[in-house]
Parts: sequence; structure tokens; C-alpha cells
Amino acid sequence: MSTLYLFASAAEPVFDIARVIEDAQADGWDVCLGLTPTAARWLAGSLDGLAVLTGHPVRWDYGLPGEPDVWPEASAVLVAPATFTLVNQWALGIADKFVVGVVAEGIGKGLPMVAVPCLNAAYAQHPQFERSLETLHGAGVSVLYGEDGFPPGPSAGFPWRSALDAVRERVTVG
Repeated sequence: MSTLYLFASAAEPVFDIARVIEDAQADGWDVCLGLTPTAARWLAGSLDGLAVLTGHPVRWDYGLPGEPDVWPEASAVLVAPATFTLVNQWALGIADKFVVGVVAEGIGKGLPMVAVPCLNAAYAQHPQFERSLETLHGAGVSVLYGEDGFPPGPSAGFPWRSALDAVRERVTVG
């Protein structure tokens, strides 16, 4: 079974994460859930249940040096919802958060990765955001954004199914 690292940051679609895990499992993935610290705080009451659902501890912080990794090795990574902060930190290599550190390393490891940014229209106008998207594209990350993914601002329905399909395609195509 292939392992999907599902990484989510604090944006409203994170509240659908249990259903997304179930959908990914139905697609044949062994899912490991990683959250930004704020997303972990938002889901604090659900973390134990999410760990049971995935069969792995939910992670949002780095382990201590010398501790064994509690997750199997990733076959692919889906970063969704990816906030303005997460996208920019990832592109700039600012790996102070567990999730950002893993995806920054994932670029170097050549892991198939898909990101679905979720941000408001004002953040989307910031000049660093476009540069960050270009950096991630250039590093081989599939970014589902705008007309090809999730547009900035209020929008009906986060494209979870499209995101999972894009991950499967990245793994299949290589």
C-alpha cells in the first residue's frame, strides 16, 4: 500500500479532513495526517479520532533528535488547504514548522507533491505569493490554483476530489 502524507493548514476546508482521509483510504492510500500548529489547535477535539482513523499519530511538531520516525515513508504528499503563510514559507524554505520542513525536504527527495492553496483575494494580490507559486512549480510541485484549482476568495466547495486525483496522477505518471 502506498503512503500519502496529507498536510493541512488552518483554513476552513480543514474541517472536512476526516472525510478526505476516508476518501483517500478508499482510493487505496495509507494516510498520515500532518497539521500546522494552528490547524492542530482548530482540530484539537478531533485529534485522537483522526489518529484512530489513520492508524498513525497526527503530527504537527518535530520530534526530538534521535527519536524514531513514527510514520512509514511517504509515496506522495498532498498539501491542502495550503494557506498564504504555508505556501510562502515552503517556497522560501522557512522550515520552522514540521509540515513545512517535510515538504521542503520532499522537493529534494523528488517526492510527488500536490498543493491546493486556499487564501483570500487580498492575500493573492501580495507580490510574494505569485513568486512562491512560480518557485513551487519550478521545483516540480503540482499546484492546483485559480482556474486549474481553487480560486482565491469565497468559493463553493474545496476541490478535495480533484486534489486526490492529482496526487494519484503524479504517482502514476511519475
